[in-house]
This record gives sequence, structure tokens and C-alpha cells, in this order.
Amino acid sequence: RAPPKQEQSRAKYCLYLLCAIVFLQVYNAIENLDDHVLRYDLEGLEKTLRREVFGQQGAVDGLLFHLKDYLSTYVHNKPLVVSLHGPSGVGKSHLGRLLAGHFRSVVGETLVLQYYVLHHCPQEADALRCARDLSALVSETVGRAEEEEKIPLFVFDEAEHMHGEILDALLRLVAAERSNEHLNAVYLLLSNGHRHVTRHVLHNSSGAAAGRQGSLARELTPALRDSLGELHPLWAEAELLPLGLLEKSHVMECFLEEMTREGFYPDHANIERLAGEIEYYPEVGGHAYSKTGCKQVVAKVNLL
Repeated sequence: RAPPKQEQSRAKYCLYLLCAIVFLQVYNAIENLDDHVLRYDLEGLEKTLRREVFGQQGAVDGLLFHLKDYLSTYVHNKPLVVSLHGPSGVGKSHLGRLLAGHFRSVVGETLVLQYYVLHHCPQEADALRCARDLSALVSETVGRAEEEEKIPLFVFDEAEHMHGEILDALLRLVAAERSNEHLNAVYLLLSNGHRHVTRHVLHNSSGAAAGRQGSLARELTPALRDSLGELHPLWAEAELLPLGLLEKSHVMECFLEEMTREGFYPDHANIERLAGEIEYYPEVGGHAYSKTGCKQVVAKVNLL
């Protein structure tokens, strides 16, 4: 007599079905990840920053890392707040303009706000009104971005001059308990933090300590966070990225870029002469750091 056929367990088919569902979900998540990254053209942004920002490789790497991590998805539990600190002329505002220009090209003009504190709210007596207007403008922008399923960018230059009322308003905007649309936004704070940065760079510019761009943020962040925390709790919500002093070679790169843009022949001897007219700190460890970065470059090229 033939043995009875064994019944196959239905659980096996359920397991196959479950595996297929998980695979499709993972595949879909990867596709969505790629779509988000491609939407913001971060490769193009990286090429632009590396081509046009001189002497700030560590800060550029840090900024790109935070942007790639944040923009890879549309679901967040808090907005991305990045704070750039450095002496005058080292590229903070330039970097902010490049980032704003890039975002305008990928998300649209209406989803990018550049706020210059000394221009938009110069009088302390108007600080409360400015804070209300800014909150309304940011809320309107993030609401529009939510409808379009995009992430807006807010750039605040000269942040060290912000009045307390504006800082309080920004802190409320970036707080995690805000509504969902407020969680999908990028805030870039640009401020002058020259005291800590200058002292650190000049004291660590000899021997093996020189040229360690990547270690600047790691070594300076604790001191910056303590110092900024005394000013306002807003900076406790931010990722801090210090920008170091620029060397003479970086200033020469600035002159080369500006002269090429203005149509002048980039003669090396002329560039070196112009760079020599910039004021520098006393040479430390074979490095000459500019006191004003590249801030005087445009004015000097305009005199040619």
C-alpha cells in the first residue's frame, strides 16, 4: 500500500509571502532614498562648494555630511540646524550664498529665505515686531513646502547681531514639539566666532598640527558650544561647524578667481603682489594667516 502524502504546511507559503513583502518595502525605501538625494542634486552642490570655497575643506565636508544625511528622507523628528562660525572674510557668507543659490535652483525661489539681521532688523526697538514677522514668514514658507513635499532653506547671516526676541522666535521654530511641517526644514546660521577660532588656529599651526582641517571642528566644537550656550539656548539645537583662518595661498586663490571673473589676465606675479598687500598675523610654523581673509579681494581687484 502506498504511503499517504504528507500535507505541506501553509506556514511556508505565508513565510514566502512575508519575505516578498519585506523585499518590496526595502526596495521601495531605497528607491525613495535615491529620489530624495537626486531631487536636491547634492553631487552638483558638492562640486560647486569644492570649486568656489577656498581653505575650508573640513567645514565643507561637515556641511555636506549633514545635508546628505538629512535630505535622504522626508520624514524627520526635528529640523536641521547648522551653525557656521569663523573670523571675518573666511567664506561664511559666500558659502551661505552658494547654498541658497543651489537650493533656489532645485526647490524654487519661494522656498529659500536669506535673512540679513542688520538689514532686515537693524533697530533693537523693532525686535519684537521683527520676530513676529519672521515667525509668520517661516511658517508660511514651510507650509508651502509641505504642500510641494520639498524641504525649504533658511539662511541667517550676521547671526551674532540677532536680538534676543528673534533668537527666541527661532528657537520656538526649530523646537521638536512643533507641527510636522516645521520639522522638514534646513536652517543655516552664519556668525562671527573669531575669538576661539583665531586663538586655536594660531596656537596649533606648528609641526604636525598644521593643516588638519578635519580636526578643527572636533577640537573647537566643545569650546564653541559652551561659549554660544551662554548667549542663547538656540545654539544647543545646532550642529556647529567652525571655519578656520585662510593662509596666503588661499588668498591668492581668491584673487585668481575674482580676476578671472572680472576678465583680467591672471598673472601670477600680479596675484602674488596683491596678496602681499593683505595684512597677516605673524608667521607661525611656516604659515601666514590673513587677518581679513579674502574680504578685501573684491575691492582690490576693482581698483585694477
